[in-house]
Amino acid sequence: MIELAPSLLAADLLHLGKEVEMMMDCGVSTLHFDVMDAHFVPNLSFGPSLCKTVKAAHPACTMDVHLMMDNPLDYVQVFADAGAHTLTLHLEVLEDVPGAMGAIRRAGMRCGLSVKPKTPAENLLPYLNTVDHILIMTVEPGFGGQKFMPEQVEKIRLLRSAGFTGVISVDGGVNAENAALLVRAGANHLVMGTAFFRADNPRRIADAIKELT
Repeated sequence: MIELAPSLLAADLLHLGKEVEMMMDCGVSTLHFDVMDAHFVPNLSFGPSLCKTVKAAHPACTMDVHLMMDNPLDYVQVFADAGAHTLTLHLEVLEDVPGAMGAIRRAGMRCGLSVKPKTPAENLLPYLNTVDHILIMTVEPGFGGQKFMPEQVEKIRLLRSAGFTGVISVDGGVNAENAALLVRAGANHLVMGTAFFRADNPRRIADAIKELT
């Protein structure tokens, strides 16, 4: 099954409760939660308190948390306590990947690794048996609304050809036009920001993603 994970970064924060309700009314239960520290990426976004607030208000919502931070290990238990279901860290900042993934699992969450566009997918290969989830960035992380980088699709193919059977997520410029290409390459979890939350008909987007195989 192909899962859609709308990105909170593109939601109307003034009416966040209504945005999450709309998402779930469309049959989408996973919310992608971007955490940026203004060091690892040039932007500052949300913290664990907002994650906890959303989860408390919408218990059925699955929180897919992506930490774009220099010191993500300091926040593993914090986000577990805030209700995160999956916690994804960036390979580029980790010295002990198996240790970091183990810490996430011990905290009761699914563990994930992400790479920036300039990081080769080959760098992930030693860890395919230690992660549940791999997030391929198809834009430079930091800001929403950027243009999709099609050359990143090859990373998905490489991971599948290497035998990875877990979740491959894609984040950055994903929309209804390129979703099928990503799924054919092997992605099964699509993060969609402006293309979902600012669509004229988000339900149509959600339904189209569900039909992809």
